[in-house]
Amino acid sequence: MFDFVVIGAGVVGGMVARELTKYTDSVCIVERGSDVALGATRANSAIVHAGYDAKSGSLKAKLNVRGSVMMESVCRELGVKYKRNGSLVVGFNDEDRANLTELVERGKTNGVEGVALIEREDILKLEPNIGAGVTVALHAPTGAIVCPYELCMSAVGSAMDNGADLKLNFRVDKIEKIDDGYRVYAGENFVDAKFVINCAGVYSDEIAALVGDDSFSVRARRGEYVLLDRECGSHVSHTIFRCPSKMGKGVLVTPTVDGNLLVGPSAEDIDDKEDLSTTAAGLAKVRALAAEQVAGIDFSKTITSFTGLRATGSTGDFIINMPKERFLNLAGIESPGLSSAPAIAEYAIQILKDAGFDASLRADFVAERRPAHFFSSLSVEEKNALIKERPEYAHVICRCETITEGEILDAIRTNPRPTDVDGVKRRTRASMGRCQGGFCSPYIVELLAKEMGVDYTAVTKFGGKSYINFGKTKGE
Repeated sequence: MFDFVVIGAGVVGGMVARELTKYTDSVCIVERGSDVALGATRANSAIVHAGYDAKSGSLKAKLNVRGSVMMESVCRELGVKYKRNGSLVVGFNDEDRANLTELVERGKTNGVEGVALIEREDILKLEPNIGAGVTVALHAPTGAIVCPYELCMSAVGSAMDNGADLKLNFRVDKIEKIDDGYRVYAGENFVDAKFVINCAGVYSDEIAALVGDDSFSVRARRGEYVLLDRECGSHVSHTIFRCPSKMGKGVLVTPTVDGNLLVGPSAEDIDDKEDLSTTAAGLAKVRALAAEQVAGIDFSKTITSFTGLRATGSTGDFIINMPKERFLNLAGIESPGLSSAPAIAEYAIQILKDAGFDASLRADFVAERRPAHFFSSLSVEEKNALIKERPEYAHVICRCETITEGEILDAIRTNPRPTDVDGVKRRTRASMGRCQGGFCSPYIVELLAKEMGVDYTAVTKFGGKSYINFGKTKGE
């Protein structure tokens, strides 16, 4: 029996699991997908929000501001890219000005440092490409950007390095109360644990219902994004939002930590919690709104578009409670969930201690992890020394992103280990460039097959039946 089972391997589940392993190695993470970070964590805006938007006194406000403060040091420990680039929330008219003035005051009440209202003249000094109709903006210098799935993978990996187990393709369909805790089922397979922590994202209401808690519901909110080439990454330096509405913080334009330009999302509540389709109408709306905020975006440089689903809870706030003994909900974690994740984990530990979890900090906990992209940060001399020791670092597999065979092999051998091409992509950026894997995918398939000891036809793109190869077209 484990001390804890964490349901869901998104960024919240990963952060909670890592925080738990500071106390115990008896932690099991179960995930319905074929990899970690496949839910809301995989496709979101990657913003560390400053904390001006959430209603004062709410969990969102409290945990957003705390998480924003924690994020830089957490990313440093986990070897994850982090950049404090600041945020602008732009307005176009008197109504927007009034709303932004209210947000500034709310930000100050929430404890956000440096938040202020600025006029067009000062906006242009920060962002020369700002839209012609922008007259006023909220400036939040503590806003930042990260890579959400990299943060999640490193958090889960850190938990695993410190003793946690990870069970993938474990779709929870039943939870049974037993004498010392709970038995969590996925078909005929099960895991026993003293505590259950529900971090199941858009499915967190369904998991709660398995123990008789129907006090809330969660809907999927679809958000469509456009990603532009690195050539466009310097078009803005800040994350540029519109005035928020009841559907969220609106379309944004932001650089990414990897140098691309990201535009989106749309916002549409849907019933299908697995609908990741993009729509012509949704993407057109994203492009049109973004063009009002920032002039001169060259959408001909688009390299891909994608959709993410946000877990929108029925209460209007994060749903963090213990409706049953030793069963903790961390549900409805929509924006600013990524920003709040380190603080949510910290908060969860306190709740668990109050509920009977009695443990001391481990002396052998290892906090730091080597960055997944360490090779690119080395000097020429350091790279040459490593290549001499490991020649596979001299073999470039992904030309667009300059990712080597050594980096891919390291990713395949590092917790949590990928088992498909998209898993390698998320860990290394191989196939994230202009050609989107057109040249490097066959080589990645070969490396995965060899490392896993399977035939190349067994390697999939994203798990399940997403097979890539069915046989050879020519003889040996």
